[in-house]
Amino acid sequence: MKAKITEKENYLMLLRGEQPYWIPQYTFGPMPGAARPCTSILFQLPFIGDFRKHGGGKDVWGVNYVGSDSTMQALLPEPGNFILDDITHWHDVIKAPDLSDIDWEGQVKKGLDELYSMGVKREDSAIEYNMHSGYFQDLVGFMGFENALCAMYEEPEEVAALMNYICDWYTTVEANVIDILKPDVIGLADDISTWRSPFMSEPMYRELFYPCHDREAKFARDRGLPITMHCCGEAMEFIADWVEMGVNAWDPAQLSNDIEAVQKKYGNKLAIMGAWDARGRLIEPDCTDEEIRQSVRDTMDKYAQGGGFGWCGGYLAAKGDVEMNRRNGVLFEEVNSYGDTFYGYGRDIQADFAGYNANATPTVGAGSAMQGSKQ
Repeated sequence: MKAKITEKENYLMLLRGEQPYWIPQYTFGPMPGAARPCTSILFQLPFIGDFRKHGGGKDVWGVNYVGSDSTMQALLPEPGNFILDDITHWHDVIKAPDLSDIDWEGQVKKGLDELYSMGVKREDSAIEYNMHSGYFQDLVGFMGFENALCAMYEEPEEVAALMNYICDWYTTVEANVIDILKPDVIGLADDISTWRSPFMSEPMYRELFYPCHDREAKFARDRGLPITMHCCGEAMEFIADWVEMGVNAWDPAQLSNDIEAVQKKYGNKLAIMGAWDARGRLIEPDCTDEEIRQSVRDTMDKYAQGGGFGWCGGYLAAKGDVEMNRRNGVLFEEVNSYGDTFYGYGRDIQADFAGYNANATPTVGAGSAMQGSKQ
C-alpha cells in the first residue's frame, strides 16, 4: 500500500544512510512563516528547558542565562556572573537537582503538548530528544571560558569528575523518560570549536567529554535510534570519535571543515547537515538575489549527490533586521524549489515506504529503486 512520504520519513531515510526522495531541511523546530511541516524538532523536558522558552533565567544548575537583541535573543550565560571560580571546589557548588518527585509521564505530556500547540504533528516531524547544549558548554556556563579552559589544563581530573557527576544526572533523566517519549532521534550537542580550530585537542576531548557523550548515545544504540551531533566550528579532529559512538548526522558542518574529505571517508554513514555559511560575498550589501540562489544550487550540487546531505543554514542578524528576513526568504525559496526535486522526485511522491526498517530499500512504484540526481 502506497502512502505519501512525509518530511519525517524522508529525513529518517537520510539518517539511515539512504538517498532520500528530496533534500531534507534540518531545523530545530518550525521555521517562521513556513507552510510545510518541519523535518525535525528538538524536545526538552519542561523542567529542564523552560528557562529558554521564557527568554532567560536560571537553568537546572543555577546558571543565569540572558538574551539580547543583537543575538536574536539567543541565550548565553550572564557575563561576569559565574557560579564556580575554582574547579577544585565544584563539590560544594554544583548540586544535582532532586528527581524523586518528578512526574515523568506528566513532563513528557506537557512537553509534547507544547509542540503540538505550535502545529507540530508526530507523523510529519521527527521528535529529537535533547537534554542540554553540551558538557563543555555546561562547564563554560559554570566558570566562564577562561577559567574553564584553565581548569581543563590544570585540573583535568577534577573536570572529569564534575563532568561524570552531571552526566550521572542527565543519564538518570534519560533513563526515566526515553521509553515514555519514544523519540525518533537522540540529539547530542557540544560547541567545542571555534570557526578556525577546536578549544581542545582530540586526546583531551576523549578524556573529559567523550565518555559523557557516549553514555548518552548508548540509549540510542540500545534502541536502534539514529543520533545527531550539533557542533559548530572546525571539528575535523572529533568526527572519528562521533562515528565510533554511533552518530549518523552532524550539524551545522561549517565550511571551515574539509567537508569533501569527510564525505569521501564516511560516505552516507555520516550525513552532512550544513556546508553553507553566510560569509564572504553572501553578506555583502550588494549581494544579489541570484547570487544567493546560486549558492544554494552550488552547495547541493557539490555535497548532495547520492544522498548524505541535509540543508542546515540561514542568515542571522540582530532582532528586527528586515534585510536578513528578506534574504532568508530568497534563500529558502531556492532551498525548497531546487532541493525538492534534486533526486528527480517531488515532495508529493507516493511510495511503499519502509518505515523504520533500516534494512529495507525504499521503492517508488512497483519495484523501481530510487536512483538519479541532478548532475
